Amino acid sequence: MTTPAPPHASPGLAHIAALAAALCLLITGCSFSTGSTDSGTDSGGKAGATRLKVALVTHGGRGDAFWDLVKKGADAAAAKDGIELTYANEPEGAGQAELVRDAIRDKVDGIAVTLAKPEAMKAAVAEARAAGIPVVGLNSGIDAWQTAGLLQYFGQDESVAGRAVGDKLDGLNAEHALCVIHERGNVALEARCAGVKKTFGGRTEMLYVEGTDPDAVNAALAAKLRQDPSIDEVVTLGAQFALGAVTSVKEAGSKAHVATFDINKDLVKSIQSGDVQFAVDQQPYLQGYLAVDSLWLYKTNGNVSGGGVAPVLTGPAFVTRTNVSEVAKFAAGGTR
Repeated sequence: MTTPAPPHASPGLAHIAALAAALCLLITGCSFSTGSTDSGTDSGGKAGATRLKVALVTHGGRGDAFWDLVKKGADAAAAKDGIELTYANEPEGAGQAELVRDAIRDKVDGIAVTLAKPEAMKAAVAEARAAGIPVVGLNSGIDAWQTAGLLQYFGQDESVAGRAVGDKLDGLNAEHALCVIHERGNVALEARCAGVKKTFGGRTEMLYVEGTDPDAVNAALAAKLRQDPSIDEVVTLGAQFALGAVTSVKEAGSKAHVATFDINKDLVKSIQSGDVQFAVDQQPYLQGYLAVDSLWLYKTNGNVSGGGVAPVLTGPAFVTRTNVSEVAKFAAGGTR
């Protein structure tokens, strides 16, 4: 038997694919997939690159809506940049410092941190720097971020904000302001009230309360208002405390007005109704967004906002009954 010779055939599929690839590269410079299923890219479009790991470590208390806004901003930046973001919080300085050390042990690529208690955080920040991890600051510590060795800072100058509030109270003809500090030892809160006292022409008095117990805060404020009817302005340092202060004023039968630092969607409604005179907005969503995004920019392109010598200010801005509608829709969406 003889085996017949195979008939002439057109080039095989592999040969056609090779020719097509060569032609594509020659004429248009396009890319050509060889069928690999590994299509992972980082946010800069580099195939196979590892995602950056960033830790956001704040002094925020549990259940505080303000920090939800900070985290939402950070999450948005992380999603845009392809960052693996972890968030941890602890009000006490020693505990917050330990969370920074956890991030160091986790070998993150960058850390964003608040410096509400700078002395407690100094050693942990130094350890991060020694490990080659860039650290940026946000929200608290505008007077300490450079000496602590932070690369950049995003937030509000609390002393400037406090002085602006003092000036505004003069414009409202207030005479006796009670500034309610809900966390002892927090440098940002102390700076706010000190700023009010510096520019306000009337009398400024401080009331220290335990912010982790809202009922106790409201009771202490109501008792103080009953004790001193001359108080005609209550200045709180957080949106939720302003909402509580409105109730305390009514319970005490006081004629005091309420103003505050920071806003949320519920406070916006209180400004619209006139229960709260005004709020100072430091834009927490923006703080979280910029802090995380800045680490991506630094790691991928060497950028340093403010040149490393000046903070990037996110406030203060006043939200009053006349302009509250401009931010109301964003507050309803949970980003202001």
